[in-house]
Amino acid sequence: MEQIDYTISVDKILAKKFKGKTPKLVSNIVKKLLHEQWLNDWFVKGYSGVEFTEKTLDYLGVKLQIEGLENVPDEGRFTVACNHPLGGNDALSIITIFGKKWNSNIRFMANDFLASLKQLQEFMVAVNKTGGQSRNLPALTEEMFAGDNQVLIFPAGVCSRKIKGVVQDLPWTKAFISKSVKHHRDVIPVHFYGKNSWRFYFMDWIGKITGINKKFPLAMALLVDELYRAQGSTYRIVIGKPIPWQTFDESRKPIEWAQVVRAKVYEL
Repeated sequence: MEQIDYTISVDKILAKKFKGKTPKLVSNIVKKLLHEQWLNDWFVKGYSGVEFTEKTLDYLGVKLQIEGLENVPDEGRFTVACNHPLGGNDALSIITIFGKKWNSNIRFMANDFLASLKQLQEFMVAVNKTGGQSRNLPALTEEMFAGDNQVLIFPAGVCSRKIKGVVQDLPWTKAFISKSVKHHRDVIPVHFYGKNSWRFYFMDWIGKITGINKKFPLAMALLVDELYRAQGSTYRIVIGKPIPWQTFDESRKPIEWAQVVRAKVYEL
């Protein structure tokens, strides 16, 4: 059986992203921010799937304090809805927890960087958050929710920002509500406690006031560096009881129900 090359190439990622040759100075800066060599030193180990996420957390020295795992049923079809404070360790943790619980029977949406990781492609529906969404996204989303796999989703779509001085998700999108109702999936709320460094939120602020964020969210370029700097961290994760899909009736619009679930997550 041919060995899969799990290493990443920043040059190839940039060439695909921007459809051309990237100036060497820019490429070198991105390689440093993405810690290309550090990642590849780990990726050559050849792990994939849930084994990859679990061992990566070990490699990073990350510890999880999980509460409420008993609330997760062994059988059924569910949508796991979680806040997204970090953009790295939170995704790795949620995949590990629920991948182990459900024997890797999971699917999730991934942004640009995660989508470039071959180790997780068996689980992924790729979503390009920095260069426009795929034209096939509605069909891919429908297929994911219609299938038998458990769906893991960060309904904010991007990691948390500092809003009115508080690190929190942007308003949640409605798709996970409407699709969960359509396909009779109970929703499991999850609160991941954590935040990125002050630098991350400062760069997000700079991107907003300069308008750069409209083309490329500046803070997103720091996510791998945030992962690198967060080595040895401990995170608390609280899993709530499933919310029956019948709860999301016509008394509220799907977008309103999405904010209700968001609020429940932050109450956990």
